[in-house]
Amino acid sequence: MSVIKVTEQNFEAEVLNSDVPVLVDFWAVWCGPCQMQGPIIDELSEEVSGVKFGKLNVDENMSLAQKYRVASIPTLLVFKDGKIAASAIGLQSKDGLKKLLGV
Repeated sequence: MSVIKVTEQNFEAEVLNSDVPVLVDFWAVWCGPCQMQGPIIDELSEEVSGVKFGKLNVDENMSLAQKYRVASIPTLLVFKDGKIAASAIGLQSKDGLKKLLGV
């Protein structure tokens, strides 16, 4: 499954109202660790089924970053049934992301 671009406009539909868990990567273009996290999420999205993967640019979607109190990036939040079920801050390995997702 491909990684979707999450924005303030599609957040409710793609994340909060999703029938499956959603891993959202809060990132920024200028963030070095975020640039390293992206390909790991891309790879994982091809390997894991039953989970939606999204990336949210904090500079373009500041209100969502503030709402979810994202102070450091990358921040990874797993949403299930519209609520945060798990979270991690900082660069995560593929195995770390699998544990976060419970897969």
